[in-house]
Amino acid sequence: MKTKPMLTLEDVKKIAAGAEAEALSNNWAVTFAIVDDGGHLLWLQRLDGAPPISSHIAPAKAHTAALGRRESKIYEDVINGGRTSFLSAPAIQGMLEGGVPVIVDGHVIGAVGVSGVKSNEDAQIAKAGIAALGA
Repeated sequence: MKTKPMLTLEDVKKIAAGAEAEALSNNWAVTFAIVDDGGHLLWLQRLDGAPPISSHIAPAKAHTAALGRRESKIYEDVINGGRTSFLSAPAIQGMLEGGVPVIVDGHVIGAVGVSGVKSNEDAQIAKAGIAALGA
């Protein structure tokens, strides 16, 4: 039987603090979501001024990154490359840049999704949150 690391509440708080710090340092009003490896929501934080729809988009991006075991941008690129049939993939809704998996010791243990600014900036915030984990 294999064992793998798991996100704890302490880990999630570190990721959230890192994501919040990155967003605030750039004056970006965003929502970020942190999910476990099954895409289940562990944390949702909507900063002041973040668009209401971002509270739906951020968890979807995180869910997609967790289940797909890769950044959500990959799906966006596939669709933009002309493979629009990928839009019919089941259980995947956040196929936009800004969802980043949390990988520890080669295992995807969760993901962070961000929405509210340009997609590459969303990804920047997600990666800053993950970096704060120090794993």
